[in-house]
Amino acid sequence: MKSLTNVLLKIFANGFFRVHAGILLFIFLAMVGVVPPQYLIGYHKALMLAMDSSSVVMILVFISWFIYAVKSWHYVSGQIFAPSQHFLFYSSNALSKGKQIISWFWVQAAVLSPVILYAVIAVGVGFSNHYYLFPVCILLYLTALTYLSAVIYTKQINGLVDGNDQSILLKLSSKWRKPYFSLYVYHLLDKRKVPYLITKALSWLIITGVFYVFADVKTDVRVAGIAILAVITAHIVLIFEERKFEENGLCFSRNLPYSRPQLFLNFIGVYFILLIPESIWLFSRFNLLMAIELLFVGLSTAMLFHCLLYWFGLNMDKYLQWILGLFIVLFWIIMFKLLWVLVPLNFGIAYWLFYSNYYKFEGVASDKL
Repeated sequence: MKSLTNVLLKIFANGFFRVHAGILLFIFLAMVGVVPPQYLIGYHKALMLAMDSSSVVMILVFISWFIYAVKSWHYVSGQIFAPSQHFLFYSSNALSKGKQIISWFWVQAAVLSPVILYAVIAVGVGFSNHYYLFPVCILLYLTALTYLSAVIYTKQINGLVDGNDQSILLKLSSKWRKPYFSLYVYHLLDKRKVPYLITKALSWLIITGVFYVFADVKTDVRVAGIAILAVITAHIVLIFEERKFEENGLCFSRNLPYSRPQLFLNFIGVYFILLIPESIWLFSRFNLLMAIELLFVGLSTAMLFHCLLYWFGLNMDKYLQWILGLFIVLFWIIMFKLLWVLVPLNFGIAYWLFYSNYYKFEGVASDKL
């Protein structure tokens, strides 16, 4: 197992830092150069104390760490399926899945080492200042994120071995009629359960955190709008997966007798099903009209994020940059209480992107998330 860990570290952890050395150096210089040198230690101590004492700061930090983890999933998963790494499907599978998970756990810990190092220092600062709850949450979160990453990689590396096994879901639904919009949902619940569960857990964390922090103004529509925007942003991995599944598994669909408006409505149906847990929360917490408005804000935002990928293709790096920019723009639109503008605006831009680019040639994505 030790030899497997060493091999995986050399291939994936070292490769990740080689590829991302530029952006990591930029982040480091930004964190160091944002304040004068004489105030640097005090600045980071204050930032760490904010992480240890404020739930909203901790949630924002958790989201940024999750985005970093998504970047690592994109790189490592893409390398796993590269032709030069196919030997791993035969050599590493000689070990039990438990031992494979341990090896991949150390690989992901190495990839997350800049985050882990900063977090450990923050936890030490918190303990020394008598903060205990949030520092423990930080340790648990990073441990869970690292373990879930290891599970994802282990599942992928064993995919060729177990790929012919049908899940219980497919066996039970083998004779059911499956509308076009349901195909990705079946694929998600059959093959991508871990990313789905991670996303839903993150949604729950966002909803709980936002309404805990803003408990005194929890009836303000802006608070609910920000929560929905954050929840949809947490779904970007599933949205990216949907487009990749469409290109890799449903490329024949462009020859089916569906008009573009019908296809657009089908994709809205996909995200409506994915957002059922959040919809239940909306209709149980808010009045009917407000819940409907918030649901349509969520669906329109999801479709906007989805249709961006018809424009520039399955490029995760570019996608994350656009998502960050759109998040800031949509956040300020919500702050000005213009939720009613977001629905037609998002749907309009999304449909224009979809209509203009749907039948353009799109290469099959080979990278795996």
